[in-house]
Amino acid sequence: MLAPPCYVISDVHLGHASSETERLLLSFLRALPGRASSLLINGDLFEFWFEWKSVVHRSGVRVLAALMDLRDADVPVTMLAGNHDCWGGDVLRDAGVDFQTGPWTGTLGGWRARVEHGDGLRAKEDRGYRALRRVLRNGLAIRAFGMLHPDLASRLAMGSSHASRTYQPKDFGRGLRAVAEASLAADPTLELLVYGHSHVSALERMPSGNVYANAGSWLDAPTFLAVTPERIALRTWLGSTEGPDLHALDRRAEEATP
Repeated sequence: MLAPPCYVISDVHLGHASSETERLLLSFLRALPGRASSLLINGDLFEFWFEWKSVVHRSGVRVLAALMDLRDADVPVTMLAGNHDCWGGDVLRDAGVDFQTGPWTGTLGGWRARVEHGDGLRAKEDRGYRALRRVLRNGLAIRAFGMLHPDLASRLAMGSSHASRTYQPKDFGRGLRAVAEASLAADPTLELLVYGHSHVSALERMPSGNVYANAGSWLDAPTFLAVTPERIALRTWLGSTEGPDLHALDRRAEEATP
């Protein structure tokens, strides 16, 4: 269970994002104690993340410290693997992060929810990527990569990730939205489905009555979701977790709050 109020972010891409984006993220994380009861990071927090036995990628050091502070402040943090940081493990868990490599299902901010990063879900467009993902997440491939010197491995990974970190979907997120609509129609017990990955923020009540949400990418704007039992809001970080709202939906109302 992710207790309310629950805040959701995704696709920050630290290591590629600007220093200003990192500064904004740190200010957001430091504002959560006393306001948040849980935080969900829906993938691609890092542009590249790999855990060697004695090396931590320096782009994550300040954020790891902020996550440790959240642990010390009793704010639980759950992180789902994205396509850029699927090789997480003990370093993140030692920082107090509940790191998971698959979809998450449970109660999110009081809503019956399913959360998934969203990579590989489109039936046709992502067919090639799904084949590549099986290779990248294979245990033998991970061990072989871990044998490379961290500097060399990081250069290779950062170079190969250029296409996806600058990714803007040609369909403006419509493909992933269609997956969400079909998934929600197939499972009426879900009240909320959350994806990331597309870099397109979204908050929409589907024809089935349940809600699709996407926190968007901090490469474009520092947007996040705030979820309570009564409502879910898409907000921009301007120094306060309370807003402003870009869009909001009441849990039971048929219309969005202005």
